Amino acid sequence: MHRPDGPTRREAVAAALARLAPRLPAFEAGAVLDRVLASPGLRRGRPEASAWLGLVAYARHVCTDYDDLLDEGYDRDSARHFVRDDINAALAGWGVARRVSGEETEDGDDPA
Repeated sequence: MHRPDGPTRREAVAAALARLAPRLPAFEAGAVLDRVLASPGLRRGRPEASAWLGLVAYARHVCTDYDDLLDEGYDRDSARHFVRDDINAALAGWGVARRVSGEETEDGDDPA
């Protein structure tokens, strides 16, 4: 549903996600979109930034051993370091041109 003044937040983030990750399967796009819309830290960001951060967080938790590393006692930064290549491989598979580096903040409010 469109508001008279433009697309809804869901539509804007979905469009940004489709541009960012053109090969992301629909079921995963829906999961990323739900994550972005439910995240207090991502609700107010620009759609493009929120889509990127949500996509990275999704890849980290679903496509890597990140949570297992945390369970094994690794701190957050170390666990992120060890899964960075797996995150970037997932992003590449989804057609994303951008990559995660060690220099950037990878998510909005994800405490893990």
